[in-house]
Amino acid sequence: MLHIEGRQGSPKDSGALIVILACSFFLLLTGCQESATQFRRSLSLDSFAEMKVEEYVLKSQLIRNNLEQFCADDHTDGFVASQVRKYYREGGSFLWVDMCGVDERADTLVTVLSNRLSAIGFNERFFRLSQIKDDLERLRTLQFTDSHGINTVVPRLEYNLTRAYLLYASGQRFGFVNPVYLLNRRDARDKDSTGRVLTYRQLFDVEMEHPDKGYVNSAFRQLSNTDSLASFLRQAEPSDGLYVRLLKMLSDSTEFQRQCILVNMERCRWRELQKPEKGQKYIVVNVPAFHLWAVGPDSVLDMRAACGALKTKTPLLSSHITHMEVNPEWIMPMSIVRDDVVRHAGDTSYFLRHRYYIVDRKSGKRVPVSSVSQTMLRSGNYRVTQEGGAGNSLGRIIFRFPNNFSVFLHDTSSPGVFHRDNRGVSHGCVRVQRPFDLALFMMGETPDEKLLDKLRISMGLKPVTDWGRDCLDALDPSIKTPRLVRSLPVSHHVPIFITYYTIFQTPEGKLQNYPDVYGYDKCISDALKPLVE
Repeated sequence: MLHIEGRQGSPKDSGALIVILACSFFLLLTGCQESATQFRRSLSLDSFAEMKVEEYVLKSQLIRNNLEQFCADDHTDGFVASQVRKYYREGGSFLWVDMCGVDERADTLVTVLSNRLSAIGFNERFFRLSQIKDDLERLRTLQFTDSHGINTVVPRLEYNLTRAYLLYASGQRFGFVNPVYLLNRRDARDKDSTGRVLTYRQLFDVEMEHPDKGYVNSAFRQLSNTDSLASFLRQAEPSDGLYVRLLKMLSDSTEFQRQCILVNMERCRWRELQKPEKGQKYIVVNVPAFHLWAVGPDSVLDMRAACGALKTKTPLLSSHITHMEVNPEWIMPMSIVRDDVVRHAGDTSYFLRHRYYIVDRKSGKRVPVSSVSQTMLRSGNYRVTQEGGAGNSLGRIIFRFPNNFSVFLHDTSSPGVFHRDNRGVSHGCVRVQRPFDLALFMMGETPDEKLLDKLRISMGLKPVTDWGRDCLDALDPSIKTPRLVRSLPVSHHVPIFITYYTIFQTPEGKLQNYPDVYGYDKCISDALKPLVE
C-alpha cells in the first residue's frame, strides 16, 4: 500500500529511496503487468537516472498534509461522511491507491456511479465523479501540473474514491436522508421568550436500520477484490416492487413528477425493522391517502380514514394492535383541555351536555364541575374525561397498540367526515370508516356468532341472529349503552404501519398519487437538493 514514512539515514540514501519508489510507481501504474514485473528484476539505480524529476517524487508528509486538508474542506453532513474524515485523520491506510497505482476496483466504482447516478436521478457533482475520473487519468498517464501535482492527486483520489463509495452504498442501503432527524425537527412544540425552539413535536417513530461503525468496517472489507465490491454495490439498491416501478417512471417524467418520484424513491430506501410479512395479517394507513387497508392472506379490507390535522399531525409509526376496547372513555389530552375546555370551567350544563366529568389525578376521585376553576384545569392536576357510549369522540370502539403518542385507531361520533376529500381533522388519532368490519378482521377466521352479536349490540348496531335479537329485547330499555362486550383481545397481535407515501402501491398492486398534505415531500426534496441539482 502507499504508506511512505520518513526514513533515517543520509540524504543520499533518502533520495535514492524516493527515486526508486517513484520509478516503481511509474512502472506499475497500469496494473503491474507481467512484462513490467520481468523488466523490474534487472533494474538498478542507474536505470532510474533519467527520472529524477520533482513531479514524480512521492512525499509522505505532504500527502498526509493534503489529505488532512481534504478532510477539513469536506463539509458533507451525516454519519458516513464523518466516518470517512475520521478514518483518514486517524492515519488509516490507503484503500485504493498503492505502489501499483489503482486497480480495477476504482474502475468498477466509476462504472457503477456513471451508470446508476443518472438512473436514480442524482447528479455526479455530489459524488465528485468528474474529479475522480480526471485524477485517475492524471495518475495513469503521469500528467501532473503545478496545481495538480502527484502529492495532491494521490491523496485527493484516495479520499474521493472512499467518500463516493461509502456515500453511495450507504445511501442506497439506508437512505440519503435520515427521517428521524429531518421530521422530528420540523414542528416546534415549545419556544422561549426569544422565539428559540426548546422542543419539537415527534412526528416519526419507526424503528429503522442506520449505518454504524460495523457497517463502515464491513464496507471496507468488501474492497478486498473487485467481485465483492461489485456485489456489495449491487445489493445496496432497494429491490421492492414500489421502488422498481418508481425507477421506471423516472426516465419519462415531467419536472414536477420527477421531484415526487425522487422523494418516494427515497422513502423506499429507509430500512424499517418491522415490515409486512407475506401470508400474515397487517394494517397499513397511508396518511396522504386518508385511507386504511387491512390485508389478510387472501383478501384486502379497505376503508376511508381521517387523520391528524396540519397542526396536530398523525405520527408515522409501526406497532402491533393488542386489543380492542368497546365503548371506551375518552381521557382528553391537556392540549384540548387548555384550548377548548378551560373557558367553560364551572359550566355544569356544558359538561353534562358533552358527558364530561373531572377527576383529581392524585386521588382518582370525581370532582364537582362547579368547584373547578380555570386555573385548576390549566394546572394539569385534574383530568377531563368523556363517558363512553353514544356521542363519545372515540366512537363505540377503539383499537389499541403500544406507541409513544397515545394515538390509536377508533370509531367516530361524526361519520360525516368520511365524505370529505381532505380528512385531516383529528388531534393525531386515526378514525376509521368501518369499525365493526375492522373488528371482525381482528377476531380471526371463524368468530363466534354470539360474540359478534354481543359486539353489535354494544356498538349500537342491530343483531343478526335470533339469539341476538332476543338478547336485545330482554335488555332494560333505560340502559342507553348496553355493554355486553367491554374488551376483546387480539390473540395474534396484528402489525400496524402508519406511513406517508404520495405515490403509493396499494396492496392490490395499484399505483396511486396523493397530495402532500403535511408538506413532507418538500421537506425531503429540500434535503435531497445537493444530490439532484
